[in-house]
Formats: sequence, structure tokens, C-alpha cells
Amino acid sequence: MPLLVLASASPARARILEDAGIAFEVVVSAVDEDAVLRSAVEQHGALGAHDTSLLLARAKAESVAGLEETDGAVILGCDSVFEFDGASYGKPHTEDVAAERWRAMRGKSGVLHTGHWLIDNRSEDAEDGGTGATVGAVSSATVHFEDASDDEIAAYVATGEPLPCAGGFTIDGRGAAFLRSVEGDPHAVVGVSVSTLRRLLASAGLSVTDLWS
Repeated sequence: MPLLVLASASPARARILEDAGIAFEVVVSAVDEDAVLRSAVEQHGALGAHDTSLLLARAKAESVAGLEETDGAVILGCDSVFEFDGASYGKPHTEDVAAERWRAMRGKSGVLHTGHWLIDNRSEDAEDGGTGATVGAVSSATVHFEDASDDEIAAYVATGEPLPCAGGFTIDGRGAAFLRSVEGDPHAVVGVSVSTLRRLLASAGLSVTDLWS
């Protein structure tokens, strides 16, 4: 197994790491996101989009780190949450929800938060170089939307592309036509910030160059 394990089934996240020359293995977590959020709200009250993204990224990383097959690896969990008009949005899942969101977002702006959580699952013996690090960070970017027409929204939603995406849009697919600009790390909007990963790796005594394939 490569040194890095990505605790996500997202093809977009995998593409970013591949394009960055990073070797990794995908091990999908079995986290019940709704249950994790309910428990957090019961304990701490309502969470904003920023904190929600980090909470779920951590839950995914911890779930995968608990598997025997990931012993000796460094696990990265990620989760994205879109903040718009003070509310938090995950995946729309259905065409009706996606279209409703797009009609509200067009011509306006929102913030996409991607939480990252890294767990060093290597042995802390000197030979393995493990640090026991468990660290997280959020990378956020402001997204400005074009004033898409009703017909454009209907056509975009009908492709199915926005349904599995936080906020209901992409910047690396058909959705790019309806985004005016992005302020911040565009990789965070896709789902994983390589520069944020680099900083987290440093906490585990690693360089991103250690992961280059």
C-alpha cells in the first residue's frame, strides 16, 4: 500500500492527487455522516459550515485509521460543505433540490469549505518514523456565480453532474461555465487542497515530495 491513504470515494479528489503526482490508495470510510452531525449538535449545539467540514473529515479519517489494512499508512479524510446566505449545504442528491439551489445562488456568491484531517498511522518506532500526529485544517474559497438562466439551470441539473457535489456545482466540469470567479484555492472547491495537505504532512514529519509517485 502507498504511504498515503485517501478516505474518500470522490473521483474528483483522486484526480487532484493524481495530477499532483501523489501516490495513494483509496479506502472508503463507513461513516454515517448524519449520525456524526446529530451527535455533535446534541453535544455542542449547531455547527457552521467551516466546523462541519472539519468534523466530518476527521470522522472519515478516524474510521479508516481504525482498519488493520491501514496500519503503517498516513490517512487523509476530506469533506466539503458549501456556505450560502448563512446556511450550510452538502450534496443536493435530487434534481429538484439542485435546481432550487441554483435559482437561489445565481448572480450571488458563497463559500466552499473543505475540511482536511490527517492521521499518522505509522508505528512510532524510530525505524518507521511515525509521529502519532492527528491534525486538521480547513481550506475555504469564495465562489462567485454567473446569472444562469432557467433553461441553463435545467440543462445543467439534467446532466446529473451537480447532484453528488457539495453545493450542487463543480469547477472542473460543466459547472465551470456558470462560475464567474473563485477567490482562494480552487483545489479546495474541487475537494482537496494539495497545499493544505503539504502543511499537514509537515506536522507528521513528512514532505509532499515523499508521496510523489
